[in-house]
Amino acid sequence: MSAFQLRRLEARDAERYRALRLDGLLRHPEAFGASHEDEAKQPPEWFANRLAMAAIFGGFDAAGTLVGVAGLSIPNAIKSKHKGILWGMYVVEAARASGLARRLVEAVIDEARGKVEQLQLTVVASNAPALRLYSKLGFVGYGLEKRALCVDGEYFDETLMALSLD
Repeated sequence: MSAFQLRRLEARDAERYRALRLDGLLRHPEAFGASHEDEAKQPPEWFANRLAMAAIFGGFDAAGTLVGVAGLSIPNAIKSKHKGILWGMYVVEAARASGLARRLVEAVIDEARGKVEQLQLTVVASNAPALRLYSKLGFVGYGLEKRALCVDGEYFDETLMALSLD
């Protein structure tokens, strides 16, 4: 396994985060609810604000390049603040199968522990490696949203998964 440095991203990382996020949205539009077209229009301040509002962890390679991210958001609403959401998971192709994805998800789980009772995520149902990773880390599928996303006229189902933290 290659050595990666993990840390929570800060406002100073906004430009690197923006570049990686847009790369993921462009290369794998079926894997995200957001679109490259929408987020590419956003100014750098929008990405800096996102980093301030959510716990987003980054994985950096030996050269200091941001090569993976995963985020945690916790709703403010009284009735749903017991549930966290793991979102925005993306690792560049060169860093896949290195253990980085697992470490990023574990960082989100660690951050969520003690703050929420349950961590939820959605993953495109055809993404077998992601489904295996989440299952190995204790996430359990509880539903399937048919035709959850439509990308260029093609529909993608999403598996809903949750991990109990209490």
